[in-house]
Amino acid sequence: MLGRANQTLDDLVRGTPPTRDRYVDFLRAASILVVVVGHWIMLLIIWDPGVIRSISAIGRVPWAWLLTWLLQVMPVFFFVGGYANYVAFQSSRRRGESVTRFIRARTRRLLAPSLVFLGVWAVIQIALHVGDLAEPTAWQWGEVTLLRGVRPPGQTIPFGPLWFLLVYLVVVVASPLTIALHQRYRWWVIGVMVAGAAVVDLIGLIGGHPLARFLNVAFVFFLPHQLGHFYADGTIGRWSRRVAPGMAAVGMTGLVALTNPWLFRPFGDVRFEWFPRSGHYPRSLLGTDVGEISNAYPPTLIYLLVGVWLIGLALLARPLLEAWLTRPGPWRATVAVNSRIMTLFLWHMTAYLIAILALWPLGFGRQQDPTLRWWAERPLWVLAPAAVLLVLVAIFGRYEVRGRIRRPAQPSAGEPMQTESA
Repeated sequence: MLGRANQTLDDLVRGTPPTRDRYVDFLRAASILVVVVGHWIMLLIIWDPGVIRSISAIGRVPWAWLLTWLLQVMPVFFFVGGYANYVAFQSSRRRGESVTRFIRARTRRLLAPSLVFLGVWAVIQIALHVGDLAEPTAWQWGEVTLLRGVRPPGQTIPFGPLWFLLVYLVVVVASPLTIALHQRYRWWVIGVMVAGAAVVDLIGLIGGHPLARFLNVAFVFFLPHQLGHFYADGTIGRWSRRVAPGMAAVGMTGLVALTNPWLFRPFGDVRFEWFPRSGHYPRSLLGTDVGEISNAYPPTLIYLLVGVWLIGLALLARPLLEAWLTRPGPWRATVAVNSRIMTLFLWHMTAYLIAILALWPLGFGRQQDPTLRWWAERPLWVLAPAAVLLVLVAIFGRYEVRGRIRRPAQPSAGEPMQTESA
């Protein structure tokens, strides 16, 4: 099996056309790996009687919010998705395929490994119920609590990946519409999304309607996807010397200004307690247990701005990395990650959970604050889940391969290869 996998990987590497945008594949792989390793590094484990959960250490390390301005990379993944969906849709139209066929092809590889993941966890939950193991946690159905031992989606262990996957699935299904809007209204669409995110925050945070904040799931995550369309049609490439630094500057300026309201004090005696109880936007781009509000769940205008900043930064880094990606080693690694990217993303917190079950009884991971020992254990909490994840990928990666749609052996410039997942 390993030999066959290596042969397939070698075929994909050798079959890369010279016109392929390797940097897009690199950004996709890098963004997911950052998410995976970031989860493993920055979590505090809490093992209550019969329930395993986690909280982020970001809120308990005074300077750690700075890391989130560089490592909250999910907008970059959606940017790459916008590029890939645009290119795939144009290719589909040239072949005379229907929109329905396009959507089916784009969603199949997302759904196939996801259904396997959910199926395995359904079996685990049934076993916990039958054996009366672990404590009930969520999802009441009559007198039965369906979930045991772990928290529901939206919590990190082990179902955290499902939150972004569901959002991205909606984005993929809507991509024919977003492409049509892009072709007709261009930058007006971006303007509406930015304005919409700001208005939603005003209604949710100042107007006192917290449920309205979930509307920003659409505005905040569709915006980087829409920017990906501009990258795919060559607009950003033609103006990259201006667009890339401009995006980075606008994003960073917005982040600094909106998370530091004291900057505006010299301009007048105004009220700086913007939001009830919280004052202003928190600096962290991840939810913490110490903040009144979160910039991520649901996303705020700050999350949108970090996307603009990081996409601009990624575009600035492109000239430095393009030549490096033509080397066999880096490109092979990029192809390898992309070929199993959904499996990596779906199972990485299950791997972390298995590592907890193995290491907790040995006394590891029990610090409830980021102490010196907690920092010393960080390499262990990367290496142990990584070893488990490699096994899980070897077992379940085959379903990701089966979920693919056949594509031409030699894709044209930018057309998604078999390594493409989003």
